Amino acid sequence: MTPILLIPARMAATRLPGKPLAEIGGLPMIVRVLRQAEAAGVGPVAVAAGDAEIVEAVEAAGGRAVLTDPDLPSGSDRIVAALHTLDPEGRHDVVINLQGDIPFIAPEAIRACVGLLADQPAADISTVMVAEAGPADRSNPDMPKVVAAMAPDGRSGRALYFTRSVLFGEGPVWIHHGIYGYRRRALERFTAAPPSPLERRERLEQLRALELGMTIWSAVLDEVPISVDNPADLERARAHARRIGGPA
Repeated sequence: MTPILLIPARMAATRLPGKPLAEIGGLPMIVRVLRQAEAAGVGPVAVAAGDAEIVEAVEAAGGRAVLTDPDLPSGSDRIVAALHTLDPEGRHDVVINLQGDIPFIAPEAIRACVGLLADQPAADISTVMVAEAGPADRSNPDMPKVVAAMAPDGRSGRALYFTRSVLFGEGPVWIHHGIYGYRRRALERFTAAPPSPLERRERLEQLRALELGMTIWSAVLDEVPISVDNPADLERARAHARRIGGPA
């Protein structure tokens, strides 16, 4: 496999406008994500940017960025546009879609997505999940859940469904986190298809892939990555940066 890591980012976030350039411990958030992606060491890294300001910040930090149409409807569409610019010959057969708002994502999480596609030849897409922290997670619609058929070692599972609904019964409830590994042909098929009925109902685009008959495997992470969606999350990320001292 020859992976490429692409990070979609745009300034017009509803709950935190300008989020990619928000300062966290002396670095723009998008640069912190870029550094974590580079540390994974699985392939070249670039930012699929919806705005020139993001390109400028990434390039000032020595990274690579591609300016994409700001009106693209999703991060998946943005990475496809960047992919066609960066690799029109199709040299990279695996694409890692790393969200631009997880500034301390562990490189191991990125490697897990690549590893699943290597270990599971039938998998079209890979992603990650963590066990619920408590009952509040189980009932929180902002924390999508993975219903998975787990492998015997308990470290990964084949996704049967994703939902925002409450899941009942004993055993862990798996909380989904939006890092994706795509085989290139799966990514192109996925983005070429219109939003599916279940996707629209749950507001979870990964359900489009399941409705298309694709196979998704999810790896278990031991730590919850900090995701920045609102001002409170941003302050939490800044506090974490102060605790660890310097770039993650």
